[in-house]
Amino acid sequence: MKLTARRQARELALQVLFQTEFAPQISYQTFLEVFEQSLDPEVITYADLIVTGVKSNKEAIDSKIQASSAHWKVERMATIDRNILRIAVYEMRFAADPIKENIAINEAVEIAKKYGTSDSGSFVNGLLDQVGKAH
Repeated sequence: MKLTARRQARELALQVLFQTEFAPQISYQTFLEVFEQSLDPEVITYADLIVTGVKSNKEAIDSKIQASSAHWKVERMATIDRNILRIAVYEMRFAADPIKENIAINEAVEIAKKYGTSDSGSFVNGLLDQVGKAH
């Protein structure tokens, strides 16, 4: 099954956000440049938009995640899960053209199932559902 450009962009954004947590001295643009030749420009552009948006709204995004998480501090969440949540919350609440909650949640859950642990999908789903209800 061919991934949509938006899904590819979200997955790329996840990979870039993940990498920048472990190598903050390297700019996220450097990570994106690695993929410029192999991915559609639309994918790179949207991934860049997501990464920029998450980074510039990180405190507010993390605050929304934390407010919806009764048992986990954001910094203690698995790095993959935390960044999937950040992407979804950015797209739902902070993007210039926000996407519908059900779409953001579904995309996040599918990506969590692919990249996270066996519990990531349900964790991401439950937490994003709470973020949606808090709106």
